[in-house]
Amino acid sequence: MITQLKYTSSVAAKDDLIVIGNKTTNWKNFNLSDKEASYIKKKLTSSNSIIEINQYGKFFFAAWSHRGANKHESLESFRRLGNKIVGFLNKRNIRVITISSIVSSGDITLALAEGIALGNYQFLKYKTNSNYQANSLRTVRISNPSLDNKKVKNLAVIVEATCIARDLVNEHPTFLTASQLGREVKKLGKLAGFKTDVFNKSKIESLKMGGLLAVNRGSQEPPTFSFMEWKPRNAKNKKPIVLVGKGITYDTGGMSLKPTPNSMDHMKSDMAGSAAVICTMYAIAKTKMPVHVVGLVPSTDNRPSENAYVPGDVITMYDGTTVEVLNTDAEGRLVLADALSYAKKMKPELVIDLATLTGSAAKALGPLGIVFMGTADEKTKQSIKKSGNQVYERLAEFPLWKEYGEQLQSDIADLKNIGSTSAGAITAGKFLEHFTDYPWLHLDIAGVAFIDNADSYRGKNGTGVGVRLLFDYLQNIASNGKRS
Repeated sequence: MITQLKYTSSVAAKDDLIVIGNKTTNWKNFNLSDKEASYIKKKLTSSNSIIEINQYGKFFFAAWSHRGANKHESLESFRRLGNKIVGFLNKRNIRVITISSIVSSGDITLALAEGIALGNYQFLKYKTNSNYQANSLRTVRISNPSLDNKKVKNLAVIVEATCIARDLVNEHPTFLTASQLGREVKKLGKLAGFKTDVFNKSKIESLKMGGLLAVNRGSQEPPTFSFMEWKPRNAKNKKPIVLVGKGITYDTGGMSLKPTPNSMDHMKSDMAGSAAVICTMYAIAKTKMPVHVVGLVPSTDNRPSENAYVPGDVITMYDGTTVEVLNTDAEGRLVLADALSYAKKMKPELVIDLATLTGSAAKALGPLGIVFMGTADEKTKQSIKKSGNQVYERLAEFPLWKEYGEQLQSDIADLKNIGSTSAGAITAGKFLEHFTDYPWLHLDIAGVAFIDNADSYRGKNGTGVGVRLLFDYLQNIASNGKRS
């Protein structure tokens, strides 16, 4: 379910209302009685950040949150406050809520609305029990003198795209095959206006994408390779920025079979990188962002069968590199490598790949951050880290020291597909680096793409991570005309 966000220049007396205030706010200005205003002023503290007034016919919510040590922590505090407010709204069966703020910046107001809308997300497609209570909230109206319709519409698209990404990640793998993912690409391209071309197995074979074809050998479903492009006439960049998303729709580990508990049971989410790329393309096209962007998604499931690739196989990649396979559960890097090689055709300004690639990354940062590394210059790295802070999808850089690459040397082929038991996130990155000859960033989202316990507005299960991060980063390029 996607909550609608709408701009309004006025607040009606009958509206259910949230007012963002502070210790100096004169609450009487909001048609409250002396008793109500006094009650709010007394109760509104750091430990009690939402005060509800039932005005018998409408509800009034006074809200405030402590500012953080910096801007991005302050914005996050208001997103989390928005998620907290969602519980009040749905408990009161409120369908439309208006946010009014005359004391806060537009960014703070938008952050509160974002937290409400993302916190209100539900995946109900397969709920058949009529007793299951769907959330009542449908629409958030936003009123702030420093905002306008365009800013609110942009946020609405970001929320929509993030929720679509969550839907894709939460889908079950029998439905969301590689072919179905390709159909979703075409549908979203048509809705938003970006170009799509989904390569079928014959086309992939003609291109000799050996990594994608090897991983697909154990599957009864054919692979796909989705090409997406948004190229507006007023694009600020002369060469495209390419986004690559891992699209493993289900990962058993192949012949290197995973254990089920706490491992294989979440592997429908192994296409979360592709969801981020697809939905970022949707968002930038729908907002008509003046940036030339290409999206690439290699997709298949990874299953064991009598024809599956096995440890000991040597495969030839799209760029001609030979790879000795020592673990079929290290399949994501094989499909990404073909896509990264294919990206060279575009002579890109920058390539960013997103993937639920390694358990090592998840262990390193848990559900709190994204491991990243790459060959892009320092200004580019700082720019994407800034976007990560802005949307609170924070990035921590790992090194790509040449010694890690020595672990991938093979006796019988150009490369092995795994290194030693240590530094697995980095050796996976070193493997991918081999297939690049352009500025490149690798984002390992394994720890944050799918979570077992609800984390404020990120909810539980698929988080849609990456969409808000990439959108903010690309929006900065659209505004500044450069990557740094």
